[in-house]
Amino acid sequence: MTVGRDDIATLIPHAGDMLLLDEVIAFDADSIACMTTSQQRPDHPLRHDGRLPALAGIEYAAQAMALHGALTSVPGGAPVRSGLLAALRDVTLHVLRLDDVATPMIVGARRIAVDGGRAVYSFTLEAGGHALLAGRATVVQIIEEHK
Repeated sequence: MTVGRDDIATLIPHAGDMLLLDEVIAFDADSIACMTTSQQRPDHPLRHDGRLPALAGIEYAAQAMALHGALTSVPGGAPVRSGLLAALRDVTLHVLRLDDVATPMIVGARRIAVDGGRAVYSFTLEAGGHALLAGRATVVQIIEEHK
């Protein structure tokens, strides 16, 4: 199954310039890997003074986690409206900025624990075989109420 930018736009709430992922290159019940070159865009919405700080990689990871949740949600289950990034742990920056990364970035997320509407993911960003950012995040899903 190929999941490109247009498909991603229908699965997560991010839109326009804030949709940072270009395609899903692999996913299964526990993990997802996405590819993007959006860090190279001069009009990137998270740039500050012409630079894209490495901490912006957390937004890339959050979008990958949201996309993983959408792609693996249970058919017929309660629809997930959105999620909240509730906590970050062990975030390690291996670079200071992302705008000077000339090769496609791979954004990976692996669900390492789930408890009801909460999930803990480990995440990584890498490019050209080099680590850019890594950490863990707790995500809390917001379930739409049936009326």
